[in-house]
Amino acid sequence: MQPMYYIGLDVHKRKISYCVKDSSGKIHTEGWIAATRLDLDHWMKKLPQPWSAAMEATMFTGWIYDHLKPHAAALKVAHPLMLRAIAAAKKKNDRIDAGKICDCWRCDFLPESYMASTAIRERRRTGALLRAAGRHNREPADRACVPDILRRGGGGPGGRRLRADRR
Repeated sequence: MQPMYYIGLDVHKRKISYCVKDSSGKIHTEGWIAATRLDLDHWMKKLPQPWSAAMEATMFTGWIYDHLKPHAAALKVAHPLMLRAIAAAKKKNDRIDAGKICDCWRCDFLPESYMASTAIRERRRTGALLRAAGRHNREPADRACVPDILRRGGGGPGGRRLRADRR
């Protein structure tokens, strides 16, 4: 039976720090790679087999999760607020954080976070963009409905100012 290799990933926008350990906790490799699909592909080719990985949930986790999932024996996402080992540490940097995530995963202390499917995440993103576009486009239309005379301070019914006037 082959030994399992555990990988901890500390994900950021432009770079990913990693730490690869065997089941006994001995560091196999550690370092960082650029956060691109091409660099992840080159990095995965060099990894010892079989491997499983864990990463902290960030806004950049989704595409990395989708890219690594077919190649990993297991892939988990950690809840960032529940990773007390990292939050309570006095020494913090990306290399140390990746090592701690790796140790939590290896020892089965990783506080897992729900990772929605790609389709659900894409629907949520599209909905958020549509809502944002709706708010942006709606505001000028609301102002256009208020007659110019009222917007200039003429007042509404009973001499009261309208909400659009307060801006």
